[in-house]
Amino acid sequence: MAMLLQAGSVVEALCRRILSCARRRGRTVRDFVIDAAAREIRRDGFEARMARRGPVDLGRSAAQTLEEVRSEREQEIERRLA
Repeated sequence: MAMLLQAGSVVEALCRRILSCARRRGRTVRDFVIDAAAREIRRDGFEARMARRGPVDLGRSAAQTLEEVRSEREQEIERRLA
């Protein structure tokens, strides 16, 4: 069942940004706002699921993994430029 949803007292600057974003994406303000609300609800659900999970031990630190990935990326860039 669909329901009428209105928002009053929305700051003008926010209204302009919403309209601008909707136009840029070729969407109506209605569709843009509905999509934004749906994304927020999905994110909230995701955050709740993550909060229930325990920590994961990857066997090494995130810093080590990041350093390895960056090094591989730099090597790939150097190969492409050579």
